[in-house]
Amino acid sequence: MKTHPECQYLNLLGEALEKGYKKIDRGTGDASFSLFGRQIRFDLSDGFPLLTTKKVYWKGVVQELYWFLSGQSNIKYLVDNNVHIWDDYPYKIYKLKVKSEKLKVLTKEEFIEKIRTDEKFAKKWGELPKIYGELWRRWPTRKNRTIDQLKWAINEVIEDPNCHNAIVNSWNPEYLYTMAKYEETSHFPICHNMYQLNVINGRLCLQLYQRSADLFLGVPFNIASYALLTLILAKVTGYKPGEFVHTFGDAHIYEIHIDQVKEQLKRKPRPFPKVKFIKNFKNIDEFKPEYVELVDYNPHPPIKASLSVSGGYYKENK
Repeated sequence: MKTHPECQYLNLLGEALEKGYKKIDRGTGDASFSLFGRQIRFDLSDGFPLLTTKKVYWKGVVQELYWFLSGQSNIKYLVDNNVHIWDDYPYKIYKLKVKSEKLKVLTKEEFIEKIRTDEKFAKKWGELPKIYGELWRRWPTRKNRTIDQLKWAINEVIEDPNCHNAIVNSWNPEYLYTMAKYEETSHFPICHNMYQLNVINGRLCLQLYQRSADLFLGVPFNIASYALLTLILAKVTGYKPGEFVHTFGDAHIYEIHIDQVKEQLKRKPRPFPKVKFIKNFKNIDEFKPEYVELVDYNPHPPIKASLSVSGGYYKENK
């Protein structure tokens, strides 16, 4: 009997739970249990890998991916569409600057409401500089121009199916961690930092390298997002969808998610759903979220958990 492809993910969860090495984030103090160097892969002709052992927030997957694909870097688009998966990091940055800029102390709910209703406030505080969409579509250069990495990679695999170089990178050291000047840091930790397109036997494949992976909360979302990206790119390049390959650096579960992980591991996978495009689009800039339809998704109930805002710029308190 063929093993359900979701078992690859469940096996990773179980391994991290049983054998993960304990680490403490120096910025937040949150504990995690880590594995290093793992890989899972999904043949997209066998169904769409939206995990079934807990319900994954599909609207968030589609809207976030569109946010990336359209090169946006301000969370206002997401907030306006009632998607709140990115609320924590801009709010974290706001709180860091409350004293230095003499800002009003706001709750997260008040902060997000001002993002929604106050254009000037949103323009300043909703911006996440040097985030995925900006770096995919508008990579900044020293000559004051930008590079559309994604469009270039698409053209590469169309013009040369045998190419080995169709890479899109989000890891820009100039703006990350203590490599950055404090006034230029993005504060945000780029986690899914590089992907590569490759054509094998007329099928477009995509491999993601994710240097840091929150297995319980983030990875189900990442799997769905990059699998959908593979389908979109296969359509605009004219190839059939191939494999989505997910390669991990540090793959971990947070201590605050252990009970939820145990609950998920009790559940058996159900058949994967399918994804259809209900409206035609010829290039990446024509794609819209409403063009995607999810069919026959029958997951187990969701399992709620809080996000750890670990990583990003660390400034030692002396």
